[in-house]
Amino acid sequence: KTPRWRILKSQLSNISTVDFSKKIKDEKDIIIVDVRTASEYESGHIEGAINISYLADDFWDRTEQLDNTKLIFVYCRTGRRSIRACTLMRNGGFDNNRVFNMDGGYGEYLEL
Repeated sequence: KTPRWRILKSQLSNISTVDFSKKIKDEKDIIIVDVRTASEYESGHIEGAINISYLADDFWDRTEQLDNTKLIFVYCRTGRRSIRACTLMRNGGFDNNRVFNMDGGYGEYLEL
């Protein structure tokens, strides 16, 4: 049986940590969203990322304020919370072709 998170992930625009790194360097006028907790964010994050914790009560309120005409790159520690965040964004009206989930998470990104 396929785990639910794999089904959700298959419906998203997923990119590898390598491609994520290239895209955020090459693209202009983008939004990078770190959906980890504030303490995780403070311990280190991708330059230019804003922190909107997936676990916070105001997650959706803050997410709705993002400019959905821009490319949005989303990441977390391992890739699970970002899958959930991107799924909520897609279900909430964000264009699935403009929201990218970093497959592998921040831990894998640091290994580049």
